[in-house]
Amino acid sequence: MIISVLQENLAKGVSIVSKFADAGRTLPVLANILLEAEGSRLKLTATNLQMSITMWVGAKVEEPGAITLPAKTFGELVSNLSRDRVDLSLDKATHTVMVRCGTTKSNIKGIDADEFPPINHAEEIDLTLDGKVLRSMINQTAFASAKEENRPILTGVYTQIEGDTLTMAAADGYRLAVRSTKLEESYKERVEVVIPSKTLMEVARIISDDDTEVGLTLPAKRDIVTFHLKNVSISSQILEGRFPDFRAIIPRSYITSSTMYTDDLLKKCKAAQVFSKDSANSGRLYVKPPRMPGDAGEVIVAGKSAERGDTDSVIDAHVEGEALDISFNISYLIDVLNVIDSERVVFQSNGAENPGVIRIEGREDFVHVIMPMSR
Repeated sequence: MIISVLQENLAKGVSIVSKFADAGRTLPVLANILLEAEGSRLKLTATNLQMSITMWVGAKVEEPGAITLPAKTFGELVSNLSRDRVDLSLDKATHTVMVRCGTTKSNIKGIDADEFPPINHAEEIDLTLDGKVLRSMINQTAFASAKEENRPILTGVYTQIEGDTLTMAAADGYRLAVRSTKLEESYKERVEVVIPSKTLMEVARIISDDDTEVGLTLPAKRDIVTFHLKNVSISSQILEGRFPDFRAIIPRSYITSSTMYTDDLLKKCKAAQVFSKDSANSGRLYVKPPRMPGDAGEVIVAGKSAERGDTDSVIDAHVEGEALDISFNISYLIDVLNVIDSERVVFQSNGAENPGVIRIEGREDFVHVIMPMSR
């Protein structure tokens, strides 16, 4: 293998792909990236056996070949090379790649490419999605999935395709995020899968503004879903099990509703978090209706620490219904507000012992439910 590639392109590719390598596995080759020189491209592949990625980078290939190199070592080296042409040449006898860039010459020892597990991304595309919309849907749901493995099904994002509607939902037992969108065309079958949130967050991270369309290959004989981006393919196993009936816990009515500017509420929640950390992140929201018709209502966000002090922040809001005094994990509120890019949000509740609901003003495609905290 003898190839040349621009440092900027190689560094970007290795940075993206190396996050899929798994240094903790008993199989040493899984900590490596597979490099395959073919045609006029360098093919980079990594896997942890649950999810896999392949990325193609433009290159001048003088001699085709393949080798696997340690993801961490290769990534650190390439990122620190000068922004110049990088020449890679493989010594097949020693499985060593010589890396030349400017005045830097390095040798990296690898593992034979034959030891790398076969990666076969499904090529047939079942559905095409708008890249920016998919990225937004993932960002607005995956954060709410469970981080612990106690209930594995909750570590994924429920993904449903029914007719011309795509719905994603994630929950961890304390909160629920649901986002939907209309597809350009109806899909022929009803699909329900749960995709690991780690996979989806990587997909969202990799989607660029150039990825105007993302192809999706749905599970068929294998329980694998594949995303096709520009010069990148990502495959992942789906999770087994039945996702809870999340629609049943979304409140259908409310006795209090308040509309606020998203940035205002986010800043006030962050201020409250400074003091609420000592009490399991418990923060309080006081919703006050207007005193007189035509007046503005108020939402007060409060955080308190027995040792360090307290804070109260007042937000002008359009309030309908009854007054409310309710406690939440303030970090959960911050999480959801961080992924809302709309100017105003609506907070609704049926009382202090009932879940709170965050919606986006003027939109029906997003809902977030947060369970209250006891006092």
